[in-house]
Formats: sequence, C-alpha cells, structure tokens
Amino acid sequence: MSDKYKLFVYGTLRKHEQNHFLLEGSRCLAQQAWVYGELFDTGLGYPTMKGSHLENKVYGELYEINPEQFKELDELEDYIPGDPDNLYNRIEQEIHTDSGIEHAFVYVSNRDDLLVKPIVHGDWKLNRLLERKPDKIFYFAYGSCMDMERFKAAKADQYFRTIRGVGMLKGYSMKYVFPGVDGGRADIVENGGETEGILYEIPYDGVEYLFQREGFYGGWYRPVFVDIDLFDGRRITNVLTFHVYNKKEEIAPPLHYAAEILRGAKGRLSEKYFAQLEEQLKGLGLDI
Repeated sequence: MSDKYKLFVYGTLRKHEQNHFLLEGSRCLAQQAWVYGELFDTGLGYPTMKGSHLENKVYGELYEINPEQFKELDELEDYIPGDPDNLYNRIEQEIHTDSGIEHAFVYVSNRDDLLVKPIVHGDWKLNRLLERKPDKIFYFAYGSCMDMERFKAAKADQYFRTIRGVGMLKGYSMKYVFPGVDGGRADIVENGGETEGILYEIPYDGVEYLFQREGFYGGWYRPVFVDIDLFDGRRITNVLTFHVYNKKEEIAPPLHYAAEILRGAKGRLSEKYFAQLEEQLKGLGLDI
C-alpha cells in the first residue's frame, strides 16, 4: 500500500470550510484544480457531484493525504467499500491542475435524491457568494486591475476606493497566458511563484462589475478565492480574485495594456516586484 494518496475535494473539505480540519497535516498540491463532472447543491448545506465525460467541470482542491485519514473521510461521506447503499462512492478520476494532470480519489454521489439543484459554474464557494450577495467583500487586484485610470474610464472607480493594503499571493506567478486579439493578458498561474497586488474592500455591485470586466459569463476568467499576505503582517483569507479558465502559451501583451499594469504598480508594489514586472515585459520583447 502506498504511503500517500491523492484526494480531490470540492465542498466542505476545501480550505476554510467546515470539514477542512479532517485534512489537517495534508499537503495541498493544487488550490486551482478541476475534474469533469456535474456539481449539485443538496439543499443540506453541502454539495455533491456526479462524474461526467461531458464538458461540465467541477472546481476544487487537490491534496496528498495519509491512508489512515480515509477512516474519518469515509465516515463523513457515509462510504463503505462495496456497500450498494452508500451516500457517496469513492472513485478515481483525472484531476486537472495548472501543472498538469494527476490521478486522485473523489467522493461522488450514489443517490439521485441528493442532486437537488445544479451548480452550473461548478464551484461551491462561488455558488455561496452568488447566493448570499454580501454587502462587502475583499478583492485582490493584480495586473491591469491595479490601474485606477482604467476604473475611472469605465466609470467604476467608486467601487475601488477602499484599499485595505498591499500584499502577496503566494504560490502563483503572473503570466500573460490569456490570448487577446492584440496580445496576451495577465493571469495567475499556480506554479509556486509569488504575485503582488492590491487588496480592496468592495461592495457587491463591484463584484458584478468585475464579473463583466473579466468575462466570467463568457468563460474568460473564473472567480476564485485565495489567501493574501499583506505587507503589514496580516493574512486575509477567502479573498476574491480571477484565474483564466483556459490558459495558452505566454505571449507579449500590447503596449497599452503593459502601461496600465506598470502605472497601477508603480509606487504601490515593492520596488523589487516592479522591476520584475519590467524585466518580464522586456523578456517578452516589449520596448518599455
């Protein structure tokens, strides 16, 4: 028997969720992972999924766990190997991450009565945000979303007037892997790097503006939730930011877009990171 197993989680076992303590001591291999499947709200305070080979995707996190952890996990999911009356079954599936494909266990529904309401975008955390519509939420801006001039031009600057700090998203690098008609656009790639940005507190109307700007409804950028380490020592959890659905090879952005990024970063992010942004653009062939 292997010393370690991999497990994909999509509901209450995810980071900062109520049952995540059952994964204490486990190593997170990917915060931005997905499987082919269909996600449903059970109406009981947790989601469930069924496997699928269609285009539907379920988003979650990938962990490396010890075999003995399955005892409590199986109990939580009401799973007994070989029992036809299980609430969930534990199966193996391909897991997609920014670093490639892995194979891991996933708990999937064994009862159709749990498939109450489809979650069409495939993300339990996002589903709760859309349902609750909180008055305010933390938002981490990187790339061109740090540029106040662009917010003003869009008549959306009123949403981004409350800055709570400048900080670091650890585990992710910013790369230009979303192809626009005139060049690349910025994205965070989960590859162990670091990305600096601005932490805003925004009203829910600002969230709706970002959904439109980032092309969420068109399948461009996906809303995700991350932890941000502010330069004043605080850590803010479950912060909204955006992650490209379908990444391509990195290509140079257009000059006007690069100018927005540098304008938003200058004097706000660290000098070291600003210099890194410039070198990255030069390395992609831009004369800045």
